[in-house]
Amino acid sequence: MQKTREDLANLQPHYPDMINEVIDLTDHSRNMIFNMTLEEATERVSSGDIDSIREIEGHFAIMARHNHIIRMARSLQFPMRYFIVKKVAGPALLLAERIDQIKEWLEAQGFGDQFHPSYTRMVPAHHLTEIALVGCPDPNPVCTRFFNPHRNCAETNYAKQYIIELSNGISKWLHSVPVHEPIGVMFSGGIDSGAVFLAIHHVMKTSGMNLARLKAFTLSIDGKGNDAKQAHDFLSTLDMEIFHEVIETPGSWVNLEEAVVTIEDYKPLDIQSGAMTIALCRGIRERYPDFTYLIDGDGGDENMKDYPIEENPELTIKSVLSNQMLYQEGWGVDAIKHSLTFSGGLSRACTRGYAPMQKYGFKGFSPFMLPNVIEVAEGIPFIDLTDWDHEKLYALKGQVISEGIESVTGMHMPIFEKCRFQDGAAHERAFGNSPAPYRKAFSIAFDC
Repeated sequence: MQKTREDLANLQPHYPDMINEVIDLTDHSRNMIFNMTLEEATERVSSGDIDSIREIEGHFAIMARHNHIIRMARSLQFPMRYFIVKKVAGPALLLAERIDQIKEWLEAQGFGDQFHPSYTRMVPAHHLTEIALVGCPDPNPVCTRFFNPHRNCAETNYAKQYIIELSNGISKWLHSVPVHEPIGVMFSGGIDSGAVFLAIHHVMKTSGMNLARLKAFTLSIDGKGNDAKQAHDFLSTLDMEIFHEVIETPGSWVNLEEAVVTIEDYKPLDIQSGAMTIALCRGIRERYPDFTYLIDGDGGDENMKDYPIEENPELTIKSVLSNQMLYQEGWGVDAIKHSLTFSGGLSRACTRGYAPMQKYGFKGFSPFMLPNVIEVAEGIPFIDLTDWDHEKLYALKGQVISEGIESVTGMHMPIFEKCRFQDGAAHERAFGNSPAPYRKAFSIAFDC
């Protein structure tokens, strides 16, 4: 039987096999909290008060201990994993951002034989995960949702409100960045990166910030791919070519094994996207050794449910529109399809952007993943607007974003046909969609 929060609270920490040690390898400085200190946010997680945790604004991954209960909570952008270490003196709880951190710590401490990637656990985004410090070898976590947006409830002005919340998040982030630091937008000229660029340009201009700090970086593999032209056309339409910079990289930089190891996953489309992000980050880093801050449009497709349903045999338009935050969270933590090892949806796939930026020393920001932005998106009446029609759904994103951008910034945003990052940055896809090579690379990387 699944434990409840009440079950955990009633457990007393006097068991002979209680977990007596917590090892935290996470980087607390990565948290981007806009409306309170990290200490205050940690206290909210420690309290277990769901409503209080929801009030934390920004991106975060926080662990707190309260008596015999460990509580963990995170937003979409940052991964957080845990592992039960079996020590002679009693089990220990190990927390880290990455699977390889867990593996390396275990090996260094003489516990390498305990490791397997399937024994790691990912904290699901938007949930408070609680573990009682009793029970060995594998205590059951209890997950309670702290972010529960109302769906299909907006009647009017949802396009404008969506971009207002996007801009608000960008503004709060910008004001946390040192005023002399340059800002790079990972820019393809598509709808999501285009909206982010125009929103950040608008915020910087209206706030009196120096626009010379802003750059729009576009990846081009071997000088090919359509993104460079699309990005140029986007900016030239708005007389903003001055911000554009194409990062040309060789095809040899796009490597399956490197992407799998960096992202620590084996899902083909996420690995392909991550491989392009690795190439772009490497190119920016080689050109600008001191560059730190990047912003991207990741999460925009998930918010607007803009993935080709026909390419996924598990999905129908009814499942996409009827399930809360399906693309952000997967089928839910209580679903049969849910994996404790990897979580689901973007909650799992956040590493495709986060990990490459970490690899090359960047501090990234994904404003579309902010809960306040997602909340507006979830309120859009998708069913009423599309009447369960695929083509209407695919067209809706451009309509909403362009209307919102014009309402907030006054600029008429160009809209181009959707193209995945891995397809737009190169002339042809670097590796195929068969899952076998990806799983093989993952198995080799982690000695499975």
